[in-house]
Parts: sequence; structure tokens; C-alpha cells
Amino acid sequence: MQLRQSLRFCNSPDGTRIAIASIGSGPPLVRAAHWLSHVEHDLHSPVWRPWLTELARHHSYIRYDQRGCGLSDSEVADFSLDAWVSDLEAVVDSLQLRRFPLIGMSQGGAVAITYALRHPERVSHLVLMGAYARGAMQRAETPAARLEAETLVNLIRVGWGRDNPAFRQVFTNQFIPGGTPSQHQWWNELERLTASPENAARTLEGFHRMDVSALASQLRVPTLVLHARGDGRVPFDEGRRLAALIPGARFVPLDSDNHVLLDTEPAWADFLGELRGFLGHAAGEGSPMQALTPAEREVLQLVAQGLDNSAIAQQLNKSEKTVRNQVSSIFDKLGVRTRAEAIVHVHRRE
Repeated sequence: MQLRQSLRFCNSPDGTRIAIASIGSGPPLVRAAHWLSHVEHDLHSPVWRPWLTELARHHSYIRYDQRGCGLSDSEVADFSLDAWVSDLEAVVDSLQLRRFPLIGMSQGGAVAITYALRHPERVSHLVLMGAYARGAMQRAETPAARLEAETLVNLIRVGWGRDNPAFRQVFTNQFIPGGTPSQHQWWNELERLTASPENAARTLEGFHRMDVSALASQLRVPTLVLHARGDGRVPFDEGRRLAALIPGARFVPLDSDNHVLLDTEPAWADFLGELRGFLGHAAGEGSPMQALTPAEREVLQLVAQGLDNSAIAQQLNKSEKTVRNQVSSIFDKLGVRTRAEAIVHVHRRE
């Protein structure tokens, strides 16, 4: 699958410029930003490229660089959960998205949870991968655990920007311990490219302070939680705890030691199968058309023939208001904004 992405920018309420990338076509699938991303550099990544390929297979996959990272503004004053959620709100609003599945990976899970609670009308499904409710300082129960969290922040300030990758390798080993030498080399370079030592340190400090436990328990959105059993970055028990907090959430353990799954491991296929099943895609299919009612499918077929709402109402012996409401419901379920985008789904099934 050839990857071609479009890049654009939007401004968060505090003026921070956020870089947005979109790959693929079809209904939107949005990923809340997480640490260590660079929307341009990731396109050529031996780690992230398989993710982009698969998540864009049935969707317009939308991701963005977190403030202080990648192509987003590097001069940032506010590294807080509220700021990160405001960035996601700005991205969604700038793209005029109506309703979509939302993915939160790692600390992006807390951002996704907070957004979903604030905007339940927009989030159709919530996927949390390697995520947690409590940051390292919030879940630390011993002085040693608190010292470890503080030490990692200081390690970034001391060694993140050095030519010698030994300091950054500590974090690489936590993210992808099962990676090849070339994958480790690329991840080390990503760390250097995506954020300055100070931005990286302040970002990690912000993650350590987060706690969305109370918010997670208030969610009322279909939620899938996946977590690697041997995750060295976020403890497996934190993923299990998160799933227990969210009413009705499905929890899937993955047999991996990698915080970021690699496409060469068995857990990768398990992850994709669970994700596609949760989002309503059978193997080899990628259409959310099955979510439409028979009446909505009938209306959509007439939309595809070029009929406007008035003509559809006349042909189906309905009021124009009823047809207008059905068209709006169709748009929501397909995650589209225009009649032309909706027609694409009809052609895919022919």
C-alpha cells in the first residue's frame, strides 16, 4: 500500500500551532497525540509505517504532533492535560469532523478519555492501547518508584540531546525491547528529532502528574482496551485497572513485551483483528455501511443517484424533514461531511 499523506496546521486556543497528517480515505479514524511523534518522519519509519499502512486501509487515518514535538510548535509554555485536550479539540474542529472512532495510545489514552467525556456526541468508539489512567508519580507507592520516575525526567535533561545515543537507548528499550538494531537506531533518532531535551522533560513530567481515574469511570462509549503483558513502559496492571474503571470496556491482553507493537510479532495480527472487529470491519471488508438501517440504505442509494432531499422524499413518500434527518444520521454513521463522500461508500460495495 503506497502511503501518501496530506499535511496541514491548526491553532490551539492558546495560539500553539499543531501539525496534522491524514492518510487514506474513507471514514475518519483519529489518534490522540502521544509522546515521540513526527508526522513527516514517521511516514518512513520501520516501526510506525506498518501502523500507518493498516490503520489507513479502511479509514482516513488522522494523527497530529503533540505540542512541543515534531512539526508542531516547539516554543510552548503549557504542558498539561487540559492543553493536550484543547489541541485535540482544535484538530477535530479544524477538520470539521462530526463523529469518529478515537484511538489513545500510551499517555494519549488520558487525552482520549478526557475528550470522549467532554464530547460524547463525537466519539463513536474508543480504543486504548498501552494506556493508563494514572501517571507514574500518581501510581508510585514507594520512594523507589517515585525516584525512578524523577530519574527518567532528569536523564532526559542530561542526555537527550547528546550525539551519543546511550541515554536515549534507555527509553528505546522500554518502548521496543524486541526491535531490530535498525528499529532501535531509528527510534533513538526519533527521540532526538522530535523534541528538545527541555520539552521532552517537561512533557514527561506532565504525563507523570496525570490521573483520569475519576473521568474514566464516567465514560459511556464503547471502549476496547489492549495492553501487552510484558510492557516495560506502562505496567500491564495499569492497563487492566483502566479497563476495570470504564463501564462495559472489553480488555484484551496481548502476548508481547513491546509498548509499541511491531508488525513481525504474533501480537500484531491479534491487535489488528481485535481492532477491526471492534470497529465493525470483517476480515477483508472495511465498510461501516452495516451500521445503517434498511431505510437509511434506501435513502443512501437515492443520494448516490444524485437526488436531492426533496426528490427522495417524493419518491419514498416521506416528508422532506424525515429525509433530511435520515441523511444527517447516515453522515454521522459513515463519518462523512458531504454527499459526495457518502456516495464513495456505495461505490465500494458495488
